[in-house]
Amino acid sequence: MRTFEAMNGLERITINPHQCGGRPCVRGMRIRVKDVLDMLAGGATQEEILSDFPDLEAEDIRACIAYAARYLDHAVLVA
Repeated sequence: MRTFEAMNGLERITINPHQCGGRPCVRGMRIRVKDVLDMLAGGATQEEILSDFPDLEAEDIRACIAYAARYLDHAVLVA
């Protein structure tokens, strides 16, 4: 049985306190999850992102999206 992380590619997202200020990166490279998400939000296609970052793979982009979805999935308490 595969874990949630493996099913969503989250094992591709790494956090190293000595790299990129401890921000989440892709596979230990200095490509931040935020950079990929910003490009997607700006309208870049997967092909454009892969062209701009030749070391990235399509699975890395999906992992960035999954990471963001999981990071934002929390309860909000309203008083």
